[in-house]
Amino acid sequence: MTKETAIKLFNEKQIRTLWDDTLEKWYFSIVDVVGVLAESSNPQTYWRVLKKRLLAEGNETVSNCNALKMLAADGKMRLTDVADTEQLFRLIQSIPSPKAEPFKMWLAKVGRERIDEIEDPEIGLDRLMETYLRKGYSKEWINQRLKSIEIRKELTDEWENRGVKKGQEFAFLTDEITKAWSGLTTKQYKNHKDLKKENLRDHMSNLELVLNMLAEASTTEISKKKEPITFHENKVVARKGGMVAKAARVQLEKTTGKKVVTKLNAKNLDNPMLKVTNDGE
Repeated sequence: MTKETAIKLFNEKQIRTLWDDTLEKWYFSIVDVVGVLAESSNPQTYWRVLKKRLLAEGNETVSNCNALKMLAADGKMRLTDVADTEQLFRLIQSIPSPKAEPFKMWLAKVGRERIDEIEDPEIGLDRLMETYLRKGYSKEWINQRLKSIEIRKELTDEWENRGVKKGQEFAFLTDEITKAWSGLTTKQYKNHKDLKKENLRDHMSNLELVLNMLAEASTTEISKKKEPITFHENKVVARKGGMVAKAARVQLEKTTGKKVVTKLNAKNLDNPMLKVTNDGE
């Protein structure tokens, strides 16, 4: 993220939310919130009318609202009007609804959870483990996944220290590492596993996660030793880190006769990362 997505429930209604790691704020789907508060049979139309009225009144909250891609009902990522917590509070005041007060309490809870996680990262990890367990992942896989998050954080901290910018530059270097050890770019890797917007690491086997961690940990250590200054130098380091894991992959495949990079993903019924399966998910 980078961006962390989630779906929050309010009175059995789905509210799509998106966490922006760079700006460190939540964004909420306005249409979803309107659907809950106004209890409208057509929240899209309700929001269009309300938006037009607020714009005519010169409401700065509406003017400053962003549109971000979120998962729609048809399974596609579509641009959706979103609001951060402050903007959402102001919009709620424009919707006459007895549900406004409990909704404010729910927003406060979401914000409180995030603050708690920042103050004590273990809380966030505990919640993440619970989420993976509910999805049916094995405890062994979850432990590897949590470790991979720790190693990834060490790498991104190192990149920031070297002047690498979040976003596109992070993604480019990640691509270098992934291609170096697996032989596939991140996009090719996701296509190999028949994934679209899903998180690639959430669909890796234990072995894939271990080698990916080796590649990222090696990149971190090489970077600390070489102290790259330019983006090109960081790119060279990233490739070298990935090559360390490639050597391990090649040796393992030669010894076992099996490919490490697999087409299996968390949707496959025979995926060993899952201890149970639920309707193919």
